[in-house]
Amino acid sequence: MNTKMQQARDCALEMLKPSAKDLEHGLDLHRNSIVVDAYGFGPGTSEDADQLLAALNAGASPAEIQNLREDMMMTRSVTDLREQAEFKMAWDESGVTGTFRNAGEESQGALTLLKRFAHFTYVCDYLRDFTPKAVHPDDVIAAKKANRHCYILTCNGVPLTEQWKTVEEEMTYLTIFFELGCRMMHLTYNRRNMLGDGCAEPANAGLSDFGRRVIAEMNRLGIIVDVAHSGWRTSLEAARASTRPIVASHTTCHALQNCCRAKPDEVIRAIVDGGGLIGICGIPGFLGGSGTITALLDHVAYVVKTFGVDYVAIGTDTNYSPSTSEFVKRIEPRLPRKRPRFESFWPSGDPMFDPRLQQKQQRLSLDWINWPMFTVGLVQRGYADADIQKIIGGNILRVARNVLPGSQGKTIEGGKR
Repeated sequence: MNTKMQQARDCALEMLKPSAKDLEHGLDLHRNSIVVDAYGFGPGTSEDADQLLAALNAGASPAEIQNLREDMMMTRSVTDLREQAEFKMAWDESGVTGTFRNAGEESQGALTLLKRFAHFTYVCDYLRDFTPKAVHPDDVIAAKKANRHCYILTCNGVPLTEQWKTVEEEMTYLTIFFELGCRMMHLTYNRRNMLGDGCAEPANAGLSDFGRRVIAEMNRLGIIVDVAHSGWRTSLEAARASTRPIVASHTTCHALQNCCRAKPDEVIRAIVDGGGLIGICGIPGFLGGSGTITALLDHVAYVVKTFGVDYVAIGTDTNYSPSTSEFVKRIEPRLPRKRPRFESFWPSGDPMFDPRLQQKQQRLSLDWINWPMFTVGLVQRGYADADIQKIIGGNILRVARNVLPGSQGKTIEGGKR
């Protein structure tokens, strides 16, 4: 590990304080298991400060600069050998087999979603011997056997034509994105859209009739319905409307932390009754309590105790930020100021911004490369190996298999039928 990775690992170890026996067993179990992040970002790459400065000096527009920055942070693992080396190191140190990768901007615009989707398709194509794209649960298992990692691509929105002529025409792009390899989509982000209310909307109006039609089409195609950013009533009604398991891929338990991004027991019950799951995220403000790795494990324990071990996963909602990313700060004062994005709507007073949950040590303990420490923490808490394997990968692969047409009934290693 480099110094940055070691700092994060030391922080988690200091908080967990595992015995030598638990540490050895946890690391060994992690290394020999199929580990799947139910929603995350994986290793990032840094921006090229010189290239950004050159673009600024040439009069690039704010939109050009934003596109350039996104491209760099998503694809330099292909084009820069130093970035590629750290990208591969982070994957290996995490021990993660596959990540349900956010590969789409928070939008329903098909072209907006396609841009980021193309970036990660490019990475998977060019680094296919290291990080191929997985379109079937069997691809994840094959990646583990070949000592590789993989991305399962997702979208932070349902791609629509946005012409509003017929329901069928409006849903045309769902088939296209499924054919491109998208396997999971958010119904809503924080705000209200034509499908339903997001988690930050105070009205909590629920799922629309169009939202129900979209869910039916996602069920038909084999796309996992994700309600992580949906309102409570929208999530509840989506779980009841879907004929396939749905997920809240990166959330927390409202019983442990009162925030709009958490899910109350009623919603979790509806999701698990349909065979879905709750993915616990690694965001301190959503976890509450200590806001550290131990708080994440507390939320996992709550789902296991209240709903069963078959219905929980870890969806970190985090990435590994490369060590060179600090260098770009020298140009940040030159970048134009931006208003908050429309989708980034948070109610005032939400614990997301609680300064007590914004400390460096909290974030370090939950760093994406600390995935092995999540497994060590589960060993410490006395879970059986088979149950740990469900939590760290088996459960989300079970859901994926039960959603994808023609895949039902096969057995997932570390999961259940």
